[in-house]
Amino acid sequence: MPVDERKETDDVAGAATAADEHGPTREPQPASDPDAIADAPPRVAELAAACVRFVAQRYGVMLDFTPETLSLVDQWLRDARKELAVRPEIEPIVASAAGAYLGEVVRREYGGRWFVEGDESGWRLYLSTVYCAFNPVGMAREALLLGEAEGWHAHFELDPGEREGVEARLAALPEVSDDEYYAPSTRYDVVNIVVEALREGLRSRGLGDVRFAPEDYE
Repeated sequence: MPVDERKETDDVAGAATAADEHGPTREPQPASDPDAIADAPPRVAELAAACVRFVAQRYGVMLDFTPETLSLVDQWLRDARKELAVRPEIEPIVASAAGAYLGEVVRREYGGRWFVEGDESGWRLYLSTVYCAFNPVGMAREALLLGEAEGWHAHFELDPGEREGVEARLAALPEVSDDEYYAPSTRYDVVNIVVEALREGLRSRGLGDVRFAPEDYE
């Protein structure tokens, strides 16, 4: 997997209306990490809450923002994908809700801050303990469409000096189907690999305690 990552039905429509009305081993951050426990921006929080409602309505299970629940989001996107031919209007809300949820799972595990100005295609999640940014909504859009979403920044934005080492880690991963490749749970696992590779590099340079703020990404 290179750094530039490649490779519902009536109840969904009803949940979308409701949303409009309401508007490998991982190394999580400690609970005291300020960026992991801070509130999400309102737009992200509303979309992530919509994802929780969608999944609960369809499967009767409440998502709790832990990585293990991403497999349910995987299934929800598979089911929604089947409906796109007859209900294309569900695409934006499904991708946005799933992407916000995925981003919140990552942020709560690793620490990070959202950039949510303008259109959702320009959103980013800026990680705090490594220099890595990406658009979780773009990742969810690719999972829904099973293909690259040009202009949605689903790939990882890294320091050029770190790119080669990260690419080597990802190149060693086994080949998988497109469905598994684009699935949010797989994207989360890849984030974990990227974060650990970047942390190892920082620790080797005596920079294990460094933190990155949004202005560092500008």
